[in-house]
Amino acid sequence: MPGGGAGGAGASAGPGERAAGGGGVGGVGGFGAPAEAGAAGSPAGATRTGPGGFLLGDGGPGDEGFARAERRETVLAEDRRWVGDIRAAAFCALSLGVLLHLMDFSGGTLDGSRSALWTTLSVTLFAVLFPPRVTAGRHWLSVRGLFRERRVSTDLLTRAARRGGVSQRIVLTDIRGRRVEVDPSTLAGNPLLWHELDRGVRKSRERGLLGTGSAMLQHLSDRIEADTVRAVFEVSELR
Repeated sequence: MPGGGAGGAGASAGPGERAAGGGGVGGVGGFGAPAEAGAAGSPAGATRTGPGGFLLGDGGPGDEGFARAERRETVLAEDRRWVGDIRAAAFCALSLGVLLHLMDFSGGTLDGSRSALWTTLSVTLFAVLFPPRVTAGRHWLSVRGLFRERRVSTDLLTRAARRGGVSQRIVLTDIRGRRVEVDPSTLAGNPLLWHELDRGVRKSRERGLLGTGSAMLQHLSDRIEADTVRAVFEVSELR
């Protein structure tokens, strides 16, 4: 009987141990289960790949999380002429408003409605002349206008094109479809800004992403480097 009791106890304990053991095994298996569930519950875009086989959802620069983080990155280069350009725009708009007010005042026709009209014209002129602010950091380029900001990942560029017209523009598009337009003279007049862009462009080439416009960007790079060397010679009086 004692033996039977012990056996019974062992028997009764066995299932409990097996249950505990099963729980332990289940617990170990449980580490894999959430991972599988997590993989199954991950967004459909997590395994999308772009040109060159670059994963958009691998935690790399193509992720939304990176896009949010890059906004907090340090600005390494910016358009040095922007402050002067915005002052010029403000001066032109203010001068127009003052001139129109003075003309109406001297003619005795200035009233509230006409003053509001001239003020509106001045504000409109400022909005038209407002220069976009171009800044760059490690693998990103931003162009901020009066009302919105556009940004691309320069190490994920897929296309570059030159847009003609009254004012020339370089149009850059990245793998996520984001696009910015930059004045070539802004890049040529700011070597540090161009350096940050060129570093990302080289990365895009290495990844096999940049196809259309690669030769155009290389030509622009050669021209900017030649202008930089010429400026150095002029400053050094060695030309």
